[in-house]
This record gives sequence, C-alpha cells and structure tokens, in this order.
Amino acid sequence: MRIAMIGTGYVGLVSGTCFAEFGIDVTCVDKVQGKIDRLLKGEMPIYEPGLEELVAKQVKAGRLSFTTSTADAVRDADAVFIAVGTPPRRFDRAADLTFIYQAAREIAETMQGYTVIVTKSTVPVGTAREVERIICETRPDGDFDVCSNPEFLREGAAISDFMRPDRVVIGTESARAQEVMRAIYRPLYLNETPIVFTGLETAELSKYAANAFLATKITFINEIANLCEKVGGNVQDVARAMGLDNRIGGKFLHAGPGYGGSCFPKDTEALLRIGEEHGAPQHIVESVVKVNEERRRDMARRVIAACGGSVRGKKIGVLGVSFKPNTDDIREAPSLYVLPLLQAAGAVVAAHDPVAMETAAQEMENVTWCKDAYDVAAGADALVILTEWNEFRALDLGRIAELMHEKRICDFRNIYKPEEMESRGFSYISIGRPEILPAGDIRKRAKA
Repeated sequence: MRIAMIGTGYVGLVSGTCFAEFGIDVTCVDKVQGKIDRLLKGEMPIYEPGLEELVAKQVKAGRLSFTTSTADAVRDADAVFIAVGTPPRRFDRAADLTFIYQAAREIAETMQGYTVIVTKSTVPVGTAREVERIICETRPDGDFDVCSNPEFLREGAAISDFMRPDRVVIGTESARAQEVMRAIYRPLYLNETPIVFTGLETAELSKYAANAFLATKITFINEIANLCEKVGGNVQDVARAMGLDNRIGGKFLHAGPGYGGSCFPKDTEALLRIGEEHGAPQHIVESVVKVNEERRRDMARRVIAACGGSVRGKKIGVLGVSFKPNTDDIREAPSLYVLPLLQAAGAVVAAHDPVAMETAAQEMENVTWCKDAYDVAAGADALVILTEWNEFRALDLGRIAELMHEKRICDFRNIYKPEEMESRGFSYISIGRPEILPAGDIRKRAKA
C-alpha cells in the first residue's frame, strides 16, 4: 500500500507520519521548498510533542519520504490524501479552497491506474463533489473515486488522537473505495476503533458539527462562570457536577478566556455560512461566535478593573500566548485580542510562552519577550495567566511576590487555589469562583 499526502502542515504531516507507523509507504508533498528542506534535515515546521521522534523513526525505516513533486508522489499511489490549508478568506471569512482545487487538478494530471482521492482538510459541504468534477474534467478517462475523511486531531495530542481515535469517519459512495480505506485503517479496525462509513456530505458536515458543539460547550461554561461570579457559585464544582452526567461528559467544560486555535473559530464561522447558503440558519452557533468574541474583550477589561480601572504606564506580565498548551499555534488565540487591548489602554506588556514566542513575535508588536515567568513578573503591576502550560502550575509564588511591583494575579485558567493565593497576600482574580471574604464581609454581602 502506498499513500501520497499532499500538504505537510499540521494535518498532513501528522497523518502521513502516523500512516507510516501503520506500515504504509507514505510520500508527503509540499510546494514550499524550504519546508521540505527542513523535513529532510529532520527539522519540524510545527511543534507537536513526539512528532520529531516519530518522523525520524519512519524516515529511518524507509516508509516516510518528502518531496516537492506531486507527480512523483502520486504516480504509484493507491490513495492520495489532500491535506492542504483552507484558510478563511479575508473579505467574507469563507474557506478558501484554492489549494484544494489546485491539488485536485495536479492529481488528475499525474495519477496512474485506479486511485482513491481523499479530502482530509476541513472543507465545506460539497467540496468532495467539486473535487470529483474537477478530476473528471481534467482527466475524463481517469479511474478513481473520491472520499471525505475529516480529521479530529487535537493540537498537543495529535499523535495519540490519530493512533487511538474515538472514531474514524469516511464518506464514500464506492464499495471499491471503501475497501481501500478499510485496508488503510486496518490497524485501527483490529483495535475495534469504530469506522463510520457515510455519504460524502455527511462526512464533511460531521467535522463542522463536532467542532461547533465543542465550541458551544466551552462558551456555555464561560457564561455559567459569569453567573457563578454574580451569585457566589464555583464554576469548577458546577462543571464537575455536570460532567459526571454521562450524557454530558466533563471534557471542554473548563471556564477560561474563550476558545481559539485553527479549528473552532474557522469551523463555527464556516458552519454559519453553510447554514445561510442552504436556508438553514444556525442560531445557536451564531450566538456562540458572538459570545466568544465578547469573551476575549472582557478578559482585557477584567485586567484593567483589577488594576483599579487603569493600566496606563503599568507593566502587565502575560504567561502563555499560544491558544492552548503543547502547541506553538497562536491562531485566534485569546492573547491576540487581550494584549493589544491592554496596550491600547496604555499598558506596557511583557510575556513568556514556552514555545510560541517566535511565532507570536511576528503577529504582536511592542511586546517584551521574556526568558521565563520570573522575568515576566519582575516589576509587574499584574500577572495574567492566559495559557495553562504545566510550567506555570507550580511557580515559586514567594519569589513571584518578591519580584512583582504589585502582588496582583489574574488567573484566567483557574490553575491556582484562591485560598492559597490569598494566604500569600496576592490580590487574586480567577474565573467563575467566589471571592474569599472575611466572615463579616460575607454577612454584609448576604444582607445586601
């Protein structure tokens, strides 16, 4: 079995490497010579735990190779996966399918014998049909089938997600293509991973529906956190009580500064557009998008309020700028919204992130990038935790207190306990948890 993987971005590189781990010969293709040169040297263009070691293992085994030539990769392939980028267009935020269709034409021009062409990228409903039309137009005599095989990989846990997935979704209308896809995913089938075969449109929609639902869970618990703050509840306890209900589950019920990343923002907006185009508006998802946008702005307002209503001339230290831990991805990260708003209010911003600073420096201006959390805290009037990296979970709080100009922490990931922070003399702001007040104050608030 031979596979060509078109695209060496997050999805393509992880998927291609994991297919090689299954024992399949995989050739990954990318038009950017620089990326291929780096991969040939063993350098990863993305940060993903365990990926560098797995790539090296598969290259050494001779099952994984890299090239800029689509023709060389496709010519002898049994299946060709399209895993190129589908970024939102600037003028209407719809998915830009230029690279998908370009790949389809190049595949049609070079494929030999029966070939299964698989859309792996997240694409709007109807894309697989259009890929099929393009290939038929370019190669009328072509022997092929088109499948949709959406990915469900979490950045930071992508390898384990691929090797031990909750399910694999494959959209196809061809029994012949179905057998090829069964063979490709046979190692997972033997482990009793559910393999869900559907139609093309169903497979495409399943990715958007899943991500929109997870984004809804995040947004829902953030709004519950706001309510907890008003009534004196604890959102972490509420989330735990909810999550123990098997119908709900505890994942994605963590209050914070809002969702970000390469998938949820893009996919929720895409689902809204699909609904509009087909006369089936997605009102719940529309509300989710609006609430999440406001959430990120509210985080900046909370920092300003914690500093007495003004941050002008004050040093605000930020811990974490990636949208989540274990990735260098800052696409649609809360930091991209919170930091500029603080700067616009007159703050001097210093920040540290374990792996995302180089990427972030290309997007954020006038930020002082620091070597570690203690460098960030030095002279700071407030310390803001935006990403829950493990190294931020056990800081030397005594040292932090000595370094800061004002002992003020805005923990927007709830990684510390309010009681501990109060005992150390910090002014501590978290998400959806009650303030710690002396008994007399509690009685006063109850009477009010």
